[in-house]
Amino acid sequence: MTVSIEAPELSTVAPGILRVEVPLPFPPREVSAWLLSGDDGWTLIDSGVDDAPTRDIFTRVLADPRLGGAPVARLLVTHFHPDHIGLAGFLHQATGAELHMSRTEWLQANVFLREDADAEMAALIAHCRRAGAPQDFLDFLPKRGMLYPKWVGTLPRRYMRLAEGDVLEMAGTQWRVMIGEGHAPEMVCLHSPERGLLIAADQILGHISPHIGVQPADPRADNLAAFLRSLATFEALPAATHVLPSHGAPFDGLHARIAVLKAHHAERLDRLMAFCAEPRTAMDTLQVLFRPLPLEQTGFGLSEALAHLRHLVFKGALVEGEDGGVWTFVRA
Repeated sequence: MTVSIEAPELSTVAPGILRVEVPLPFPPREVSAWLLSGDDGWTLIDSGVDDAPTRDIFTRVLADPRLGGAPVARLLVTHFHPDHIGLAGFLHQATGAELHMSRTEWLQANVFLREDADAEMAALIAHCRRAGAPQDFLDFLPKRGMLYPKWVGTLPRRYMRLAEGDVLEMAGTQWRVMIGEGHAPEMVCLHSPERGLLIAADQILGHISPHIGVQPADPRADNLAAFLRSLATFEALPAATHVLPSHGAPFDGLHARIAVLKAHHAERLDRLMAFCAEPRTAMDTLQVLFRPLPLEQTGFGLSEALAHLRHLVFKGALVEGEDGGVWTFVRA
């Protein structure tokens, strides 16, 4: 599927900060990229996927008069997911700007781009089978293929490392790097204490909950614990912080939104505890966690379900078993 757009959705959200609304060919259908001014040029944060429509958007963004003729001097990618890093290689070639990321996100992106597609597909099918996926979904996966190399272009050969506590000068102020976990392993967020702004990436979204999932390469990870633990660091920011999320419009009410996200996951855990009075597969639990999902979204649902089930296993609330090669979960 391709997305066409007549002109870049470029808007000013604060002095020295521009937002580019980039369409996506998959849910949630759009991602925000950010342009922050600086003495040596602009910092571009995130990009969308690598496809022809998105290349066209950024070709026109880079020539937009609202950039005042200044170059893009820095590319910053918050995390390795395709809607954030997909076009980074193209933008590096177009601008010459160095790529800045955290180490784990850089390594994860390069691992995914260097995968043996056949071996990884076999591992994905095996993982989904153990989660209880139906045969029609297992048959669908090879036809779909591996998604990461489809949406992510070749990356630069080197990067500039960002880590917790680093400080960047952009848009007339200092921004401190804060690391988010759970949705991605070492996601870069940026906080400006002076301006009361938080570039939150996918850590804190205004209208949807960030996807917290479990992947075949690390099937017993407790990513939900990492996400909830990470939220606590953002709760320490002032309540009046204005949030610039990767999906959806900027919003106020940071503390209230964090409370909603925590309550959302607590409610899902309660649903699972009630449902797992008898042994259930991850696939079984989709009926109490989601409205009916289309076939192509089954993998998303299983990933999210497993994250919550594994969290309850780590807490000792559920016991994991196996039935015919399929994982089962039941109340302890």
